[in-house]
Amino acid sequence: MTRYCVFCGSSSGASDDYLLAAHTLGKALVEREIDLVYGGASIGLMGAVADAVLAAGGKAYGVIPRHLEKHEIAHKSLTELLVVENMHERKAAMADMASGFIALPGGIGTLEELIEICTWQQLGLHTKPTGVLNINKFYDQLLSFLDHTVQEKFLHPQHRANLISAADAGLLLDQMMSATTSPDVFKIDKI
Repeated sequence: MTRYCVFCGSSSGASDDYLLAAHTLGKALVEREIDLVYGGASIGLMGAVADAVLAAGGKAYGVIPRHLEKHEIAHKSLTELLVVENMHERKAAMADMASGFIALPGGIGTLEELIEICTWQQLGLHTKPTGVLNINKFYDQLLSFLDHTVQEKFLHPQHRANLISAADAGLLLDQMMSATTSPDVFKIDKI
C-alpha cells in the first residue's frame, strides 16, 4: 500500500493559498490511491490536508506525541491515530509507515522533519521519494541554499537532486511516483 507522509504546519499561515494547497494535495493523494501519514493534528495545514483526504474517501493515519495531543488538538476522525511518547518516536513511526515524503509550508518543526528525512536518504537509510510543494515560492530560499551547499562542496549534486520540488500538487506527486533514488548514495570522500 502506498502512503505518503506530509510534513506541514499546525498553523494555516499568512495566505489562504496554503490552505488551498493542503486541500488540493489531499484530494490529489486520494485520486492516486495514496494514503496520508502525518502529524495527527486537526488544526492548521495538518488538519486541512487530513480533512481533504477523508472528505475524498481516502485514509489518513496520524502520529502525535502525548505532550502535543492537546496543543495540536489531535484529530478524532482519522482512520487511525497513534499516540507516541515523544517527537523521536513520532518521526520514526511516520517514516516507517510512509513510502514517500512531502513538505507543505510550515515552521521550524516542518523544516526539521524535512531536513532529517533528506539526511536519512543521503545516508542510505531509505530510498523513498521526497519533495516539497513549493506554494507561493515558499521553499525558494531553502532550495537556493541547498544549491549553494552543492556549489560550496558540502553536498553532492545527486543528494540535492533527490529533493523534488513543484508548485502544483499533481505534478509533484507524478514526479515523485516516477522518481528513483540509489540506495548507495552516501559518500565520505571529498565532494
